[in-house]
Amino acid sequence: MSSPDGVTNAAGPDVDPAPAEQTDANQAPQPEADDTSAPRGDSDTATPGAPEPSAASARGSLQGVVIADFSRVLAAPYATMMLGDLGAEVIKVEQPGRGDETRTWGPPHYQDEATYFLSVNRNKTSVQIDLSTGAGREQARELIARADVVVENFKPGTMKKFGLDYESLGRDDLVYCSISGFGSGKGADLPGYDLLVQAVGGLMSVTGPGPYEPVKTGVALVDVLTGLHACVGILAALRHREATGQGQLVELDLLSVLLSSMVNQSAGFTLAGSVPKPMGNRHPSIAPYEVFPTADQPIVLAVGNDRQFRRLCSVLDVPELATDERFVTNADRVVHVDELFEVLQARLRTRPAQHWFETLTPLGVPCGPVNDIAHAFALAESLDLDPTATIDDMTLVANPIRLSRTPVTYRLRPPKLEQ
Repeated sequence: MSSPDGVTNAAGPDVDPAPAEQTDANQAPQPEADDTSAPRGDSDTATPGAPEPSAASARGSLQGVVIADFSRVLAAPYATMMLGDLGAEVIKVEQPGRGDETRTWGPPHYQDEATYFLSVNRNKTSVQIDLSTGAGREQARELIARADVVVENFKPGTMKKFGLDYESLGRDDLVYCSISGFGSGKGADLPGYDLLVQAVGGLMSVTGPGPYEPVKTGVALVDVLTGLHACVGILAALRHREATGQGQLVELDLLSVLLSSMVNQSAGFTLAGSVPKPMGNRHPSIAPYEVFPTADQPIVLAVGNDRQFRRLCSVLDVPELATDERFVTNADRVVHVDELFEVLQARLRTRPAQHWFETLTPLGVPCGPVNDIAHAFALAESLDLDPTATIDDMTLVANPIRLSRTPVTYRLRPPKLEQ
């Protein structure tokens, strides 16, 4: 899971969760009742602007795949929602009378529902099962018996306690995905919260204005990345099963996903022994590549090569910078980045951000204003990217994957917890 922005552990009343800024794999309290909510109805809505799918592909690439989803909070629910968008049937198992804890995480709310929960739970039905009871565990086994995929993010060892782990189920054709904060070995008892992983995993050490002001990302990014990696692992396992008839165990942990996702920063350490430090909005290897003030609002310049830099200097009416020995090459500019910033910010302050955006963009100089989310959606709409999707009465963020033959579908609004 992911919570308080990400926790990773879903279990039951007597289960000690292992959070992950709420990732959604390391923690979940145990259900208390085996009451089951009825499945919701279905209504397909193809991705806006996508080609009309054939009858065979109307439900998406994963039509016919059944997923038993024992996860909560963010990382794993995000993964199962993505798979649901691609056509899989996702049955979300929740604690009786309580459900996924993100149902209570607000504000903000849409009517009386927490938007946090709504953001990662469309295209799912919900069933309430109390895993702490024998009847509940039997109900879970019956659900798994008809499933192709199981996804869970309980604290490591919890599903084994219930007799619902990969080995205990003994199904050779089952794809079983487990998400934890720090793995099922020595790190099994560590809480899997996204914020914690950002801290101990090194992300906060390279984020923020300076070494004594570490900053987390504005969303539970490690949880989201873990959910995406889980999708890749599940799809790879399904492809292998299609070819061989054999399922397999798919394991992910937040720390390993973060180390992999820090790409160049991590490779700088493993290959060159370099331990990066926070640089604010700057880039360790490219300049100018940061935020600058303008006459009205901040703007980002992302100048990736010398040609772009020369064009920037021309537009700013400082062509001499392009031949200044301190700034001729990118390597030179990185060394003298402070001096470069002072010259550029003085010029950029003379006009509004929109002026620079409209002037520099046609010349191939990457730049743009620092938008809030409202303006970001407006930009996507102006570019005909269809950033939202409507299901019944609500407008949700659209799945960004565009498939020409088997487009994503929006069939079910996030389920309400039936009492």
